[in-house]
Amino acid sequence: MARSWKVGIDIGGTFTDVIAVNAEDGAVRTAKVQSRSSDPVASIASAYRAVDIDWADVADLMHGTTMATNAIVEDRLAPVALIATEGFRDTLEIGRQNRRELYRLEVTPKLPPLVPATHRLEVTERIDAEGRVLTPLTDTEIERVTKATEDLGVPAVAVALQQCFANTEHEARLGRRLQTAVPYVALSHRISPEPREFERTNTTVLNAALMPLTAGYLDKLEQTAGDSTNLHLFHSAGGMSSIEAVKDRPLALALSGPAAGVAAAGRIAEELGLTQAIGFDMGGTTTDTCVVIDGKVQIGGNQRLAERPVRQLMVAVESIGAGGGSIARVQGQAIRVGPDSAGADPGPACYGFGGERPTVADANLVLGYLNSERLLGDSIRLDPQLALAATRKIANAFNVSDQEMALGIYRIANANMARALRRVAVERGIDARACTLIAFGGAGPMHAVALAREFGIAHVVVPKFSSVFSALGCLMAELSYAEQHAIQMPSTAWQADGIERLCRQMYDRLALPLTAAGHAPDSLLAQHIALIRYAGQSDTVEVPFTPPADRDTLSAEFKARHKQLYGFVTDEPWELETLRLTLSAPAGNEIKVPTEAMASAATPSVDSTCWFDSNTPIATPRYDRTSLAIEQKIKGPAIIEDQWSTTVVPPGATAWADATGHIHIDTGKPV
Repeated sequence: MARSWKVGIDIGGTFTDVIAVNAEDGAVRTAKVQSRSSDPVASIASAYRAVDIDWADVADLMHGTTMATNAIVEDRLAPVALIATEGFRDTLEIGRQNRRELYRLEVTPKLPPLVPATHRLEVTERIDAEGRVLTPLTDTEIERVTKATEDLGVPAVAVALQQCFANTEHEARLGRRLQTAVPYVALSHRISPEPREFERTNTTVLNAALMPLTAGYLDKLEQTAGDSTNLHLFHSAGGMSSIEAVKDRPLALALSGPAAGVAAAGRIAEELGLTQAIGFDMGGTTTDTCVVIDGKVQIGGNQRLAERPVRQLMVAVESIGAGGGSIARVQGQAIRVGPDSAGADPGPACYGFGGERPTVADANLVLGYLNSERLLGDSIRLDPQLALAATRKIANAFNVSDQEMALGIYRIANANMARALRRVAVERGIDARACTLIAFGGAGPMHAVALAREFGIAHVVVPKFSSVFSALGCLMAELSYAEQHAIQMPSTAWQADGIERLCRQMYDRLALPLTAAGHAPDSLLAQHIALIRYAGQSDTVEVPFTPPADRDTLSAEFKARHKQLYGFVTDEPWELETLRLTLSAPAGNEIKVPTEAMASAATPSVDSTCWFDSNTPIATPRYDRTSLAIEQKIKGPAIIEDQWSTTVVPPGATAWADATGHIHIDTGKPV
C-alpha cells in the first residue's frame, strides 16, 4: 500500500488533535481523541484510527506535543541534582530581585527552587569572563562530585559552571564522567551558552528534569514508526526538527504544541492581511497567547514558563494553567481556577468518566454554552446533571445559585487569561486594542469575545479547523534549527571580521542536520538577528540584519526599534550582546487544504437557554458551522458549533463566515 498520507498531530494534556491530508487526492480528515498521558504513542495510534489510517499509510508525521509544557506548568518534573561552581550552588534559590507585580503591596512569594538544597552540589573550579582558567578542575574533584551525585540516586543531573560559555573545557570534562554514572546529563554550555547564570542554570535544570520524561517516549515512537515513516517534532522556536536533535534537549519541546498553533496563526494572519494579531489558544489544560506582526511569529530568547525563566529560543508565548479542564476550588474567601487540570483522565465531571471536581468545561455546560444534546466529536456525551452537581459543591459554600457560580468560574478563567494576554502584548510594545484576536483550541472560541471585550479588541477570527489548529500548524511547518551565541561586543570596539566568523560557524553547525536530511545547501534560508542594548541595560532589542554586519546600519535600526518600544533614544554607546541565527529548509509540503462550498442559507438547528449575566437566562439559537452561508450575519446571542468546537457570540456581537471557512466576529458592546 502506498504511503500517501501527511499527518499533523498535536498531543495535548486533555485531547490529541489530528489532521491528515492525502498527498494524492487532497482528501482531508480531522479528529480529536482523548490523550493518554501515560502512553503518548497510544494517543497517536488512537488518532490514526479516528481518521481511518494506520502507520502503514503514513509517509510523514509532523508531531507537536504539550507533554513538556504541561509537565512544567503542573510541576510534574523528574528529580534532579545540580552541580555548580563552588560558592554558587544557591544561585537557583536566590534568583532575581525584580517583582512580577511592581505596585502590588502584598508581594507574591517566590517560587521554590527547582532543586532542593540537599541536591545542589559544588565543584571546586573557576573560569573568568574571558575564558581563562583561574582554578583548574582536577580529576580528583571530578571523581568526588560524581560519587556525591551517584549517592543522591537521581535519574538526571544539571551542570552549570561559571563562565562555561566562554570556555567549555570544565563542563565538558565533568559531563563526560557523569554520563558514565547518571542516565541523563544536561550541560549549560550546550543548553544556553550565554551569561546570566540564574536563567542559564534554571534552563539547564528544566532540561535535565524533562529528559527522563521524554526519552522513553521518543524511543518508543521511533520503534513504532519504523523506517518508512519520516518523523519530525515541532520545536519551541516554531519549526520542525528531527527526533535525534531533541533527545538531548527536550526543553526544545516545551512550547511544541503551542508553537505549532502560533505558526498556523501566523499563516492565517498573513492570509487575511492582518498587520497585528494576537493568537489565543485555549485547550483542555493550558492557555497560550502570542503576538503576530505582519504575519510573522515573534521569537524570543528570554521567556517564562509557569513563572520560571527559560533562556532558549522560543516563540514568544505566554503559557498559563488555564483550560477547559482547569479545576475550580475554594481558597479562603475566594474561588481559584487552575493551574491543576482534570486532564483526559478522569476529565471534567460532565464527561462522566469519574471526575467530581468542577472545571471550566462544567461551568460552560451549566451556562448553556456547550450542547448536552450533541455528541462531542461523535464520542462524548456531556452530562449536565454531573456538571451541576460538581458546580453546586462550591456554589453552596458561597450561598449562590449554580449559574452564578458557573459565571464566576467563567469570569475568573477569563481574568487569568487576560493577564497572560496583557503581558505578551505589553512586552512586545503592542496596543492590544489595535489587534485582531485569533481564537483557536477546543475552548478558545467559547471565551474569545468576552476576553476581547476586556481589552477593547473589536475583531475576532475563529479559523477553519480551529479545534485542531496546532495539528494544522505541524502539518504546514518547515524544517528549521536555531542557535544564539553571546558575543558582548561594544559599538566602540567593532570587530566585523569576528562577527562574520561567528556567523559562519553557527551557519555550518545548523546546516549539518538540514543537508543530512537531503536539502541542498543553496536552498537553505537564513535569518540573522542581532540582540543589542545600551551599555548598562538589562534587556536587548532584536535587530534583523543581513551579513556582513555593518555597525552604522545596525545602530540606526536599533535606535528606531528602541524608540518604538521604549519611547526614547540616546547617543550613548551600545553593545551587541548576542547573535541569533535561524536556518530553515523548504517544507516541501505546500498542500492546499480544500475548502467546502458554503450553504446558501443557515437557520438555527435548535434554540437553547444560555446565561450571559446573573440576572436571567436568554433564549439563544444554535447554528451548525458547516451550514453558514458566506457573509451571512449572525447576531448575538448565538452559538456556532462544529464537531469539536463551540463559538459563543454573546449579545451585542455579530458573526459571519468568509469564503475560506473562517468565522469573523465583530465584538460590539455588551447588551
